[in-house]
Amino acid sequence: MSKSTIDGVKKTDSLNAAAEKKKGKLYDIHCPSCGAPAYYDIRKRIYNCSYCGNSVGIDRAKSEHKGFRDINRKKMRENMKKFELQRGVCTGCGATVVFDAGDAVANCAFCGRSLVRKAFVNADTIPELIIPFAITDTEAKDILSDWCSKNKQKKEAKAINKRIEDLKGFYLPYELVRGPVNCSVFRIEGGSVYECGGFVDEVFVNCSAKLDNRLLDAMEPYDLDDLREFDFAFVAGHQVKTGDIDSYELERRVDIEVGDDYKPVVRKTLETKAVSVRAYCGNVLRMPVLLPVYYLAFDGYMAAVNGQTGKVSIRAYKDSKYLLLPWWLKAIFATIAGTAGVALGMLAFGAEKDLILGASGCLALVLVFVFFTAYSQQKEDTYGLEYYRKIFTSRGGPFQRIGKQLVQTKEERVKPVTKPVFYMNINGRQEEADIRFTTVLRVIRAIAIMLGAVFLPVILALIINGFNFSRLELGGSAVWFCIAVPLAPVFLIKYGRMDIYDSPWIYLIGENGVKKRYKPKRSQKEISDIKLFIKDWFTPPLLWLTLFLILLFCTMVYLTAFGFVE
Repeated sequence: MSKSTIDGVKKTDSLNAAAEKKKGKLYDIHCPSCGAPAYYDIRKRIYNCSYCGNSVGIDRAKSEHKGFRDINRKKMRENMKKFELQRGVCTGCGATVVFDAGDAVANCAFCGRSLVRKAFVNADTIPELIIPFAITDTEAKDILSDWCSKNKQKKEAKAINKRIEDLKGFYLPYELVRGPVNCSVFRIEGGSVYECGGFVDEVFVNCSAKLDNRLLDAMEPYDLDDLREFDFAFVAGHQVKTGDIDSYELERRVDIEVGDDYKPVVRKTLETKAVSVRAYCGNVLRMPVLLPVYYLAFDGYMAAVNGQTGKVSIRAYKDSKYLLLPWWLKAIFATIAGTAGVALGMLAFGAEKDLILGASGCLALVLVFVFFTAYSQQKEDTYGLEYYRKIFTSRGGPFQRIGKQLVQTKEERVKPVTKPVFYMNINGRQEEADIRFTTVLRVIRAIAIMLGAVFLPVILALIINGFNFSRLELGGSAVWFCIAVPLAPVFLIKYGRMDIYDSPWIYLIGENGVKKRYKPKRSQKEISDIKLFIKDWFTPPLLWLTLFLILLFCTMVYLTAFGFVE
């Protein structure tokens, strides 16, 4: 990009910025009463005016958005008459590139093959919004060269560094997605499904079929403060790639992209990374937009530089492999690792061989129960080799122009994501709720129950002997300890985790924002099952086994309280 072009863009930007202060953001929803921007209320699922408090329904918001796009398209068709643009279609990869009639484009920058020029570009494919280039091609090459120097040990850096001069700037087609979304969240450990609602504000979805989505996603985010109404003056002298995916694929990409953006915040709420997020974006507002990208591709190598912020993303040349193991094999490996670690520790401290073998064997017996119990909760049992491409990115914040110098800021910019609101089925209705899992009280209670179960005979023995510790005989509970100690961690993992993860504490949120704990009542079926279970154990023939176990337990408690009779 030439200096004169940048100066011209800056003047245009300053005028647009002044106008936007009066009318808000270009992608805002406006109140039909006073014209002020309306913001989405996730709890009430409606847009509210920031000035007069008037409500704007989702359908009304989408209708206003459609009206804006119709007006903008009409304006673009008039502007197109001033510019002679043509479209080139690559015979190799099928990429469509818009360019000035005077530009000589000999090769496709995406695959290296020659282009074939076609007729005039279709107005329907030109977006309504654009973020102009803020970094020149020379600066982009310097930024990419700097990344290669810092990562010279990588094969990709060595190859790309030799071809940096081939780096070219493009306006690539995206959809700006903004609006309310609904997400269905599946928790892999435990198998629970949760519904939540949220709002996405700065999601860009790539509309190019042949380009690597992960490579382009890695160089985001963009700063929407630089978003402008599209004008052909911005793209004069630049290559512009038009969108080449159908509406079905675009909708699929929107759902995936929004789901990926919401996954980190959902993981934090559900306290696990093992979640699958499916987003439904039927009510979002989508606007075609051109984004500035410097792109380089050759012989399997791919690099991209964000034309606004300078962030670099590089795709690895070769696939990486990840071995997915079935849950039972994970349990075996975990048992072996845990047992081997203890055995090596005992060996380091000079323990005898017989002691090491005996202790390791007992520990392995306990650990195999613990780990098989823990890993058996994994509902999706997938295994095999999984292939993926690593994406390398630059560090640091976006580049900013201070005077004539381009300077990188320290703080990295992250894409903002609004915290979702979860909804629980309460008595047949979807109610807004705050769900919590591993609270301090629940953890303390689970540990207390486990310790209480292990030392139950000892606790009862102390009660009946008047807390006379001198008479306490722990050997009287040896049988109980042999059974309870190995089973306690199993029950803690199995039922403690199930209670925590499958039965979260639910706090319903009222209109005034006050939270109130909701305790679901046991169903009649659950009560009947409990009564039937107790009845079976006190009905012959199980009655005799029950009486024997009670007598055995009472004997252990007595012997623990008063010792063995000599």
